[in-house]
Amino acid sequence: MSEKAAAADFIGVSVQPMVKMDGYEIILGSSPDPQFGPVLLFGTGGILVEVFKDRALGLPPQTTTLARRMMEQTRIYTALRGIRGRPPVDLAAMEQLTVRFSRLVVEQRWIKEIDINPLPASPERILALDALVVLYGPEAAESRLPRLAIRPYPARHAKPWTMIDGREAMIRPIRAEDEPAAVRFHESPSERTVHLRYFFPMKLSRRIEHERLSRICFVDYDREITLVAEPAVPQPGEPQIVAAARLIENPGTPDAEFAIIVADAFQRLGLGTELLKRLVEIAPKEDIKRIVGSILHDNAGLLRVAERLGFELHGSPEGGAMRVERQL
Repeated sequence: MSEKAAAADFIGVSVQPMVKMDGYEIILGSSPDPQFGPVLLFGTGGILVEVFKDRALGLPPQTTTLARRMMEQTRIYTALRGIRGRPPVDLAAMEQLTVRFSRLVVEQRWIKEIDINPLPASPERILALDALVVLYGPEAAESRLPRLAIRPYPARHAKPWTMIDGREAMIRPIRAEDEPAAVRFHESPSERTVHLRYFFPMKLSRRIEHERLSRICFVDYDREITLVAEPAVPQPGEPQIVAAARLIENPGTPDAEFAIIVADAFQRLGLGTELLKRLVEIAPKEDIKRIVGSILHDNAGLLRVAERLGFELHGSPEGGAMRVERQL
């Protein structure tokens, strides 16, 4: 040791108690892939991690829903839920840990490899016993660092707004975990509201199908932005969505198409106008050059809003749908 450092360089040691936990050893890590960039790993950890090879992969950033799906792909997940009379591990806490871990990978791009192993998990607690972090060297240019396969949540598009009646609302991009609230939202519109949005009487069973809503809620923010409005004071005990607006890019073109729906109880409060206005503000930042949409001729309110926000109206107001567009 004297060859590496002098006695004066010794500043002491840190002593910690030996941890004894009756739980399961987990590994949580991340390493770069040539095509997908940082990739997350969850599975059975400990000294036998390479023997069992019980692991699942995911892409950051994670949501609690995505974290649970990644965990469900492993064999250790069955044990984490509780077996042979043993109580389950706090799976909600494990989801939150995975989400925060993925956020670290997203925000600290200079991390090349990172893993927590072992990560003992018991019904009482989850504890990181050992961790390894490898950084890219100083010779690596920031512009050459691996990019994320999934664009992070665009939090900059989330802003509060006051409705005409004075109530506060938050308008923000949709999240994967919004699916239960989206189901409740689609149970509220009248038949007329559904017809004006979809141009035909789409059945409730179709509107709340899991496959459909999962695609709407878990979106690729590089190709689509869906804004939702939620009251600052929602119904007791559950999140509430009262309006939604989608801006979907047309592949191979600089165009994007919009669509808006507002719950009946929240119509005529300015939500439709504000949502469309925000889509117009967001579009240029996403390299969109033109916004287009189709509006039924009897949807006079939305037609007036579009015209007021600078959209040109095309088609006959006597029947069918009118095409609206705005160059940016």
